[in-house]
Amino acid sequence: MDDILIRPARPDELTTVAALRWQWVQENDGTPVTTRDAFIQRFTDWARENASSHHCTVMLRGHAVIGMAWLAVTRRVPSPRTLDRASGDVQCVYVVPGERDGGLGGRMIDAVLELAHGMGLERVTVHSSDRAVRAYSRHGFGTSPRLLQADVAPPGRRSGPPASSVLPDRDRR
Repeated sequence: MDDILIRPARPDELTTVAALRWQWVQENDGTPVTTRDAFIQRFTDWARENASSHHCTVMLRGHAVIGMAWLAVTRRVPSPRTLDRASGDVQCVYVVPGERDGGLGGRMIDAVLELAHGMGLERVTVHSSDRAVRAYSRHGFGTSPRLLQADVAPPGRRSGPPASSVLPDRDRR
């Protein structure tokens, strides 16, 4: 593990990071809406345009990028108690298949949490795959009865049941 380096992604690595994102979707039977080349171009353009709010961390073994993680930062409404507020969301943590199950994903999670701490974020959330829930739990994530979500995507793009179908009958109004 001594030859592993975790650091912020450089602009010249965004194409490689985009290829990792493409690979991830392919592994999970995702159906692309575009070609690989068009996606990589769109992804790298997006990453450059959103660099102030989306921070990419990469993991390298030698000179090869073998993992990535993103921290999306959202400015929050000021409070009389805290004038400068922000929170974060961990996104797209990915380690290439041949490097998994050795703790590298956990090191990526720790690196993102360290970045969030250094930025003074109030909290960090994550929308995890079933496979990764235990890893996030081991690294300090827990469930919250107050952090709720609503799926507002068009019906054809929703990832789960409508919010009303997961609420107990007494809570549906």
